[in-house]
Amino acid sequence: MLDYPGLAAPQRETLTKGCVIPAHPLALDCSGKLDEKRQRALTRYFIASGAGGVAVGVHTTEFAIHDPAVGMFEPVLTIAIEEMRIANPQRFVKVAGLCGPTSQAVREAELARSLGYDLGLLSNYATGDLSESDLLQRAKEVAKVIPIFGFYLQPSVGGRVLSYRFWREFFEIPNVCAVKIAPFNRYETLAVVRAVCDAARDDVALYTGNDDNIVGDLLTVFRFPRQGSTVKRSIVGGLLGQWAVWTRKAVRLLENIHRAKNGEHLLYPELMSYGAALTDANGAIFDVAHGFKGCVAGIKEVLRRQGLLETVRCLDDSDVLSPGQVEEIDRIWSMYPFLRDDDFVAEHLEEWLR
Repeated sequence: MLDYPGLAAPQRETLTKGCVIPAHPLALDCSGKLDEKRQRALTRYFIASGAGGVAVGVHTTEFAIHDPAVGMFEPVLTIAIEEMRIANPQRFVKVAGLCGPTSQAVREAELARSLGYDLGLLSNYATGDLSESDLLQRAKEVAKVIPIFGFYLQPSVGGRVLSYRFWREFFEIPNVCAVKIAPFNRYETLAVVRAVCDAARDDVALYTGNDDNIVGDLLTVFRFPRQGSTVKRSIVGGLLGQWAVWTRKAVRLLENIHRAKNGEHLLYPELMSYGAALTDANGAIFDVAHGFKGCVAGIKEVLRRQGLLETVRCLDDSDVLSPGQVEEIDRIWSMYPFLRDDDFVAEHLEEWLR
C-alpha cells in the first residue's frame, strides 16, 4: 500500500467541522506588477475575518500565474504562507491551487508541499484532451505528493462536465480529503454528493463552490439510499470566490447556518432571504450577464472600493469589468448594505497595509 502524505489532525478537524475558505485574489499595481503590500494585506484580512483557511493559486488568483513565463506562482504562494505563519492560526487550512497536465500538477504539488501547504485544490483547468481515465490517473499521482481537495470547476471559466462515474472513482483515491463542488448546476452538484455517498467516504468533507447558491447548498441535508439504509450528508463549508469579499460577514453567515442545522429552526426563513440577496449580489460581482467574463475583475472592484486593492487590473489584459458591470455593482452595493463588512475593513485597513 502507498504511504500517502497525511493531513494533520487540526486541519482535518477544521475541514470536517466546516469553515469559510476564501479563494485568494491576486493584488497587482497599476503597472501590472505584483503588489506585495496589498497581497499580504488580503491574507491578513482573511485571517482577521475568522476564515478557517485560504486557497491560493486558484481561479480567483488568476490561472495565468501558473504560467512559468509570468513567474508569480511561487512568490504568491510564498507570501501567503509567510503571513499564515506570522499569524500562527493552529488549525488554519492552507490550500494551494494545482492545474495543468500530470507533470505540471505534480510539480506544483511538490512545491506547495515544500512550502507548507496542507492540501492541493486540483482543478481540471488546462488539461487539454485528457480523458476522464487520464484525469483519474493524474489525481492518483498528485495524491502521492499532497492530500487532495477535489474541484468540480464550471465549464464557463475553464472546467469541464464530469460524469458520475468519474466522481465515484475519484472518491476511491485514499488521499482525497475534501471536494469543492462548483459546477453551478444542480444536477451535477447532486451527482457529486451521490458519488461520495455511494463510495462510503464519510471522511471526505463537502464544500460548496456554487457561488450562485451558497446558502441553499449549506442548508440542504442530502439523503440517498445505500444498502437498505439512508445516508445523510451535508455541505459543511465553502471555498468560494464570493467569500474573497465581505469575508467577515461570510464567517457570521456560516456560523448562523450551522446553528440552524443544529436545531435553531427559526433562523431558516431569514437565512433563505439572505441567500437570495447574496445570489443577486454575486450575479453582479461575477458578471453573470456576460457569462462570467468579468468575474475576477468584479471581485477586485469590491476590494478596491474597500481600499484593500489599488486597481482591478488582471494579468490578462482582456480580464476587465464588462459594460454595465460597475452599474450593477453600484446597485447591489446600495441594495444590500448588510452583506458588506466595510466598517470592519476600515477599522483594520491601516494595520493590514503596514
